[in-house]
Amino acid sequence: MKNFDINEDPHRRYNPLINEWVLVSPHRSKRPWQGQNETISPDALPEYDPTCYLCPGNVRANGMVNADYESSFVFENDFAALKQDEIAFEENKKETFFKATPERGISRVVCFSPKHNLTLPEMPAEAIENIIRTWQKEYMDLGNVAYINHVQIFENKGSVMGCSNPHPHGQIWAQSSLPTEVEKTQKNLKTYFDKHNTTLFQDYLQEEMKLDERIVVENDHFVVLVPFWAIWPYETMIVSKRNVSKITDFTETEVTDFAVILKQLTTKYDNLFETSFPYSSGIHQSPTDGELHPEWHFHMHFYPPLLRSATVKKFMVGYEMMGESQRDITAEKSAAVLRAQSNVHYKNR
Repeated sequence: MKNFDINEDPHRRYNPLINEWVLVSPHRSKRPWQGQNETISPDALPEYDPTCYLCPGNVRANGMVNADYESSFVFENDFAALKQDEIAFEENKKETFFKATPERGISRVVCFSPKHNLTLPEMPAEAIENIIRTWQKEYMDLGNVAYINHVQIFENKGSVMGCSNPHPHGQIWAQSSLPTEVEKTQKNLKTYFDKHNTTLFQDYLQEEMKLDERIVVENDHFVVLVPFWAIWPYETMIVSKRNVSKITDFTETEVTDFAVILKQLTTKYDNLFETSFPYSSGIHQSPTDGELHPEWHFHMHFYPPLLRSATVKKFMVGYEMMGESQRDITAEKSAAVLRAQSNVHYKNR
């Protein structure tokens, strides 16, 4: 009988954050590709686009005029997924297949820079610090709204990730309920904390740093790693070394280090295929329900879809939709590939 080789043999890996498994098939990374190739968006965007709804001074789709902003700029989403209106609702106590309940919330857009062509990896770290301080303010302001129990900060970068406007920006959705993925994570983090009296991430990060197999880059206060249970080919996670539950707990030095490591990671992404690397990223942190949450430990997910090149992406289809998540390249291999990338952006070499 053949001995198990985690680098060659099909196997499943457990994700303790959401209590789910992922199928890993390392041998499949050698298969030929004759499937879809994505069209690469041109990198040569202007610094200012008079037709862009997000550029300074321009008129948005709803007729509002943007401020002549010089750093980050926040406004209420013109096509918000959530509404602030309070709706009268009487819950149906009877058992039924058809459950629905109103969801109240606030959706905002965060423009990262007045420059239409400046993504995170091409910004100076000082400008990224300003974005982080904007995130801190929004998390605090929205979290203090009485009916807001969760604040989700995220970015969809690139048209392949459904981004409708190339101007560098992110979004914030704040709502009265915990979203499904957050609720699953909350449950598992609390179960671990109640059992061990330490956060899951404190213990997990210690083990990852001992092994040093999936670490991409680190500084004094943060680590970028490819999670052992990663699903997307070059999925990563930024984890704070200090046990802080939310972004507003950062010291000034941590804000600086967080900006530096955000720039390093996104630069490595761009350098991988020498393209403006698409991804969905999002911060996971303590709910804003007024309760203490010692089980939460600040972390930020990056889910990029590219697999083999700037034009070949990973699809979540078939088995992934009917069975469970699956990946071909191991977390250790993708961490090594990312780690080897320069911290100097390919455009500046």
